[in-house]
Amino acid sequence: MENDEVKVVNVRKSGASWVSALIIGVCVVASCAALAAGLSSFHSVEKHTIGATGSASVDFESDLITWSGSFNVHAETSQRAYKLIKKDADIVRDYLVEHGMKEGEEFELGSVDISKRTKDIYDANGNWVGNEPDGYDLYQRVKITSSQIDAVEAISRDISALLDEGVEFTSDTPQYYYTELDSLKLDLIEKATKNARERINIIADNSDAQTGKLVNSNLGVFQITATNSGTGDYSYDGAFDTYSRNKTATITVRLEYELK
Repeated sequence: MENDEVKVVNVRKSGASWVSALIIGVCVVASCAALAAGLSSFHSVEKHTIGATGSASVDFESDLITWSGSFNVHAETSQRAYKLIKKDADIVRDYLVEHGMKEGEEFELGSVDISKRTKDIYDANGNWVGNEPDGYDLYQRVKITSSQIDAVEAISRDISALLDEGVEFTSDTPQYYYTELDSLKLDLIEKATKNARERINIIADNSDAQTGKLVNSNLGVFQITATNSGTGDYSYDGAFDTYSRNKTATITVRLEYELK
């Protein structure tokens, strides 16, 4: 009787093992089938698409210029320093107006910055013992934003008139911009897209293939560089040159189509 029970148990264990093995086998086969189907689909997509990158560029001239400069004075008292900075500001203002700039529209004078100056004090043995007040330094900036590019360039290059009148003036480098940049970008995108499509058509025609629907498109970054500077000034995030009057804008567009 006991032997019969043992046999039943063994049979049951054997049956359970067989069922488990069958289930595992079915799962393995299903997984392999799914993987094969996925790879087949992947290769099918890769084999049935065609893509190309188009580009467009245009040379243009800036229509807006900005230029900044600063001047400073020093005096023993703040009252004296304010009188001197006001005098210099009047000279700068007159100079810009004489060169065709309109205050409030094309140029403005910034606020006056003031700082105290000190000097070191040493004893007879050359040891530092402290410092004492040494007057006041006042600074003021002026900024021009104008479409009169030639006039502002002349102003930025020739500040000798200000120096001759005793104004301690420092000139910054002019910067150039284009007010119709958005329209220019849209036009370039259109041309680059057309160029990409033309390239795809050439490839398809020479491969006896027909294109279907668009499946992917990517817009590259805009590169705005100095004209004739080449691609060496391109940046991964897109270049935006502001120090050249004449510039070149470039854009790329990537298209990918299904093949019928």
